[in-house]
This record gives sequence, C-alpha cells and structure tokens, in this order.
Amino acid sequence: MTIEQYQEAVDWLFVQAPNYQIDGQKAYKPGLDNIIRLCDFFGNPQEKIKCIHIGGTNGKGSSSNMLASVLQESGYKTGLYNSPHLIDFTERIKINGENCDKEFVYHFIQKLKDLPEDIQPSFFEFTTIMAFEYFYQQNVDIAIIEVGLGGRLDSTNIIKPLVSAITNVQLDHQNILGDTLEEIAGEKAGIIKNSIPVIFGDENEVAKNIIKNKAERENAPFIDATLLKTDLKSDLKGNYQEKNIKVVLALIEELKKLNFNISDANIEKGLLHVHENTGFIGRWFEFSKNPLTICDTGHNQAGLEHVFEQLNSIKKHKHVILGFVNDKKIDEVMKILPENSEFYFAKPSIHRGRHPEDYENLLVEAKISYKIFDSVQEAYLSAKEQCTNEEMIFIGGSNFVVGEFLEKNLEISE
Repeated sequence: MTIEQYQEAVDWLFVQAPNYQIDGQKAYKPGLDNIIRLCDFFGNPQEKIKCIHIGGTNGKGSSSNMLASVLQESGYKTGLYNSPHLIDFTERIKINGENCDKEFVYHFIQKLKDLPEDIQPSFFEFTTIMAFEYFYQQNVDIAIIEVGLGGRLDSTNIIKPLVSAITNVQLDHQNILGDTLEEIAGEKAGIIKNSIPVIFGDENEVAKNIIKNKAERENAPFIDATLLKTDLKSDLKGNYQEKNIKVVLALIEELKKLNFNISDANIEKGLLHVHENTGFIGRWFEFSKNPLTICDTGHNQAGLEHVFEQLNSIKKHKHVILGFVNDKKIDEVMKILPENSEFYFAKPSIHRGRHPEDYENLLVEAKISYKIFDSVQEAYLSAKEQCTNEEMIFIGGSNFVVGEFLEKNLEISE
C-alpha cells in the first residue's frame, strides 16, 4: 500500500458514507439497528474488549485524552476513539498515543465494498466498527470510547462499558437532539446502562436530576464529580479543564474498584503529559509564544463562553480569527465576543463552511473591527502581519477552522 492508495481509500470513504462533520444533519443516522448489523458482520469485536464510555456536550475529548494519558502512565495498553479528526483521519483511532496504522485503515475500507446491500453505514458508523476491530486486533487492555453525537442513538452506544461518564449538558445540535436542556440531557442519559456506574461533571441541577433519575431507574451508581476537591493540574491549559479533571479522577476511582492499578504518581504525571502521551491538540493549544498564538476548538455557545472568558483575562490586544459552519447561531456568538480585539472572519473550507459575507450584517450590527477572508490561512497571514509580539492571535469557532490552521502551519513551526 502506498500513501496515495491510503489517501484515495479515505477520500472514497468520505464520498461513499455520509459524514455529519461535512454534510450535516442529512448524514446523521439515528438508531442502533445499522451499527448492530455492522458489528455482527465483523464478529462483534466490541464485545471482546473492555471499554469506558464518555459523553457530554463539551469536554469529552479532553477528558478521554486525560484518562488515556493516566492509564498509559499506569502501564495499560490504551485504545482511544475520538472525533472529529483535525488533520488526518487516523487521529480518530489511537493506541498509546499512536495513530491507527494506515495499512489497517486501507484494508478495512476495502471491506466496506463487501458489506451486504441492506447495511449502508454512515461515515461515523463505519469508523466506529473500525475502531472496535483495531482495538480487538491490537489486544488493548482498555479502550476509551467517546460518544459522537448525543448518546442514546449514537453508534458507540452498542458497547457495554466498565464505567460511563457524562461531562456536562449544554445546548448544542438542537436540530437533532432537542431544543431544550431537558431534551438534550435525556439523549445524553441514554448511555447509562443497568448497574454500570455513571459519573456526571455538571453543576446544572436540571441536567443533574435527569441524569441521576435515569441512573436510579437503571440501578446504576451515580457519582457527582463536581463534589470532588483537587489541586491537580493538566498540561491542557483551558480554565474549563478543572471540571474535566474531576470527571477523570472520578473515573479513575471507579477503575480502581475494578482492580486497575493506578497510583497517585501515575495520575499526576498522566495529567501533566497529555499532549506528549496522546498527541491531543486543539484545546487551548499554544501554537507559538511570539506572538502568543492560541487555538481552541470550542464551537458551541457554552464552549465559546468559556474560551472567550479566558481570552478576556489575558490583558493583550487580540487578533481573533473565527469561522463557522452553516448551522451555527452566529447572532448568539456576537453577544459574547472577546474584548479589546480585532476580528478576522473566514470561511472553513468544507461543504458546511459558512462564508462571512452571509452574516456580515451581524458583524456591522455588533460594531466591531473586522475583516472578511475566503480562507482561514488568508485570515491568519493577515493577522500575523498586523500582530506585534506584545499582542496575541486566537484561532477558533470550529473544529474545521483549527484543523485547517494546524494542517497548514503545524509542520512549519516544528
């Protein structure tokens, strides 16, 4: 297999299977019937591996990577399934921080052509079974599985984990999960299974009661991570990581009850070396110091509020590069934009990317200093030209904006 053949196979997969990240709601296939048939076809590898299931509106990627880092420090061969990827498809499936083998990806995609005609998987369904099979073949000690979207009807919900976690519940993907916090909490609670402990990391009482009530109905121990006290820090620097650390610590306590050998030193070192151990980037990621350049993939209202609040705490003039997809409620984002900033709005280079000209009326109404660009890279180069070393650059608003930026610039900086 050549790199060209691998890339052709991945490109073919994107075309053949509807992909939510690119195509939006029309690619979303709710329900587990398809993934059940898909897993049956491949011999149900998900039943042959030990799993941890992590859902939530925000923080599930950070929490799963922090936990993976701790488990790696503890000597466990750890599988990690995250989405979406920022640069290369293989980022979605990792073992001990190493991206999935491209040879495996290439050959597994060929098997898609042999599926019975009545199984037509979405992109996410196919990548989910790919992860299960890879972790089984590689004989991992434990696999951390991040929910893709929602919970109850998500493809990952076919697993029977050792323990589950729901980091928080916020308004996001309302066109699919429901218009209210209560409806969304109900969907997230769908990953709770009979007698399997569930950790919850959100102070919101409405959401907490819905999760707790579902846990009681399922006879599942409910652990409120917000009650934990800790001074532990992580190399993931966003202020919002404090809550995620508590979720991770609660997960570790449950794993210890199942005879996982995890020391305090493993925990401390694992939390401080997430980037090194798992290769996780994109969450308050410091791309450069001169000028200070930060990227963050926070993209829903709650995530952006946390990110912009942290930006406001930095007393520098800011050059803020933002881009959005079509279903983003941009009028809400305009209300929380960081202060002391010049803005560079760009179109993410995907089908769902929204050109800033479409919402320029909102930019005018917001009375901000802004420029519009056809691409993220053009926006970055303009910001870099204007920015002094005493100022800073921020890139965000979407996974795709951060992914584009890193793909163009990460190798240059290294």
